Amino acid sequence: MIPEGKKPAVERALRTAFGVAEFEDIRQLTEGLSSALIFRIVVRGRPYLLRVITRTDAMGEPTRQFGCMKAGVEAGLAPKAWYTSVEDRVSITDFVNAKPFSKTEALTRMPATIRALHKLPAFPRTVNYLEAMDGFISRFQAAKTLPESETADAFELYARARDAYPRNEADMVSSHNDLKPENVLFDGERVWLVDWEASFLNDRYLDLAVVGNFVATNEEEEKSFLRGYFGAEPTEYQFARFYLMRQILHMSYAAVFLAFGAPGKAVDASARVRGYRDFHDRVWSGEIRLDGSDAKIEYARVHLKQALEEMHAVRFEKARRIVGDFHKHNRG
Repeated sequence: MIPEGKKPAVERALRTAFGVAEFEDIRQLTEGLSSALIFRIVVRGRPYLLRVITRTDAMGEPTRQFGCMKAGVEAGLAPKAWYTSVEDRVSITDFVNAKPFSKTEALTRMPATIRALHKLPAFPRTVNYLEAMDGFISRFQAAKTLPESETADAFELYARARDAYPRNEADMVSSHNDLKPENVLFDGERVWLVDWEASFLNDRYLDLAVVGNFVATNEEEEKSFLRGYFGAEPTEYQFARFYLMRQILHMSYAAVFLAFGAPGKAVDASARVRGYRDFHDRVWSGEIRLDGSDAKIEYARVHLKQALEEMHAVRFEKARRIVGDFHKHNRG
């Protein structure tokens, strides 16, 4: 189960952390898009999470990952780390026995969790998220993976959201960037954030939009969510900016999940696409997993459909105007 080339590194980790040469049980965990090999291991009757990094590009760089995770551990946001090795690209942390995390409870708890995350010492800068996602979306547009009847004016509307969205240094904070359900674990008492592979300095509204897409189902819940994060009633500008980031996120997820689910090939446009809220609720509850190609493709199309619906709404142009007017009157 563990690649031959990584067995000496894992043995070193076990000896250093626990004084043993092997584990008593192992099970590979396959949820999510991470390229890392992730296992639940048992040592001396207790479960732990073993992570073996396999990527060698900038996003797989272990110094950043482990550094961000350590900051999360020290702040009580991430499970205890028993061992990390930058050289071997291996870590062992506590295993969280996750319990159901209702959207109602998440709507109450997650704003404070994200606020604490964003107050951590500045993470490294790795990529410009908005530019990177714009590249993904441009490739998605050029690939014509979906027929124009489905993409229609999505790319033009996305360009309006992208061009209206501000780039503020003051809003660059330590971000997880991948707060999907499998990375947000609730043990019945506390919320834990795991898988810090994508963590870097980023726009605060990205983490807010990722979680908000799951737990905030209407405008009142969105305001409650933002109120919990900002500690005050969200301003018209904050509410509008949150909405614009959600549109960028919808289009980004459509591009990224199609790239993973249907690399280099056209998608069957006649295949069923469930409703956005129904699909997201099932992902949040764990009923739908995104580790298969079909699920990734449907998830991409769910986001694309929602993006078109939301960017055709009156609220979209209102949000663009509010954000634009704010920055026009607050230059310098």
